[in-house]
Parts: sequence; structure tokens; C-alpha cells
Amino acid sequence: MKFNSRIFQQAAVVASALVFSSVASAQWSLDLDNSQLSFVTVKAEHIAEVHSFSRLEGRIDEAGNALISIDLTSVETGIAIRNERMQSMLFETRLYPQATVSAAINTDALSAIVVGEDMTLDTQLTLALHGEESVISAPLRVTRQTDGVRVTTLAPLIITAESVGLVAGVESLREIAGLPSISRAVPVTFSVKFVAD
Repeated sequence: MKFNSRIFQQAAVVASALVFSSVASAQWSLDLDNSQLSFVTVKAEHIAEVHSFSRLEGRIDEAGNALISIDLTSVETGIAIRNERMQSMLFETRLYPQATVSAAINTDALSAIVVGEDMTLDTQLTLALHGEESVISAPLRVTRQTDGVRVTTLAPLIITAESVGLVAGVESLREIAGLPSISRAVPVTFSVKFVAD
């Protein structure tokens, strides 16, 4: 039986359009087991340490509005007393238990990515932390996977204590730890995965 290549091509075009349409119109939820957000602190001028948050939630809605919530009580530094101090003295989690990162994602650009490929999006992220908001320009890599979308920072995002109202908290941590200095500029990276609802 002779295969009709034109029919095959038309069917492929229709299938691709349906897939792209579903990507553009889908709502997405963050897959915590496959997502990470880390930051680096530098103390005493030369000692760098990597920390993270273990609880994140997030969504991308049909309009491309993305929101990630960070549970600040889940900060993980590798030392229990330091976790507690960061919660109470730096983030003041009794007053500000969460931070959020929001952005507008271009759904047309997202729908143009086929599985296994990626693209770079220059995005404006709004960070809400400790009662303050700051806007950060962030080049992100977006990768289409068979079961979702992965969004990764292409370079560390530099968050300053001054921009989010944490100067007093940093100074309190420095004093209680007896350190000569703690950097007020913190590199942050993330790699988060969203799966379609």
C-alpha cells in the first residue's frame, strides 16, 4: 500500500498545532521534587556557603502569569541553629513567612518550543520579600520536556539586602555570630520544573 506523504505532512502540521495550542493554554504547577532554589552567603570576607529552601510552590496560569512562593521557614543551611537564626532574625518569619517571585511569561514563545529544545527569555522578575518589592532583570532558559517545562537561571541573580529590607537582619546575624562581615549581596540561582495540570 502506497503511503500518501501529503496526508502525512498535513496530519503532522495539525498534530503540532494541537500540541502547541495545548502548551499555550495549559495551566502549570511547580513540581517540588524536581525544583531547586539556592543562594550563597559570604562571611568573614572569604568563606562562601550554599543554602537552599526545601518548600516551594508555584503556578503558571493560562495568561502566562507565573508565581513562585518560597516558604522562608524551610531555609536549609546545614546547621540547625543557623536555620533558626535566619528564620527569626533575618527573614522574621513570624511577620513575613513567605517570599514570592512573579513574572509574565510569553506563552506564544513558550508554545513555539518543541520537546527537547530550549530558548532564552529575557524576563523581569518581581521579588516580594520582607515587606519590600524589587524588580530583577533575569535571562532564563526555558526547556520543553516530555512531561513539562523547566525554567533555569542562566546566571546568578544578585539580591542585595538593601533592596529587600534585610540590612538590619544581616547585621544582627553578624553580631550574634561574632563575624567581622557578612556580604549584603547574595547570588541566587534556581531550576524549577512545571508540569501541566
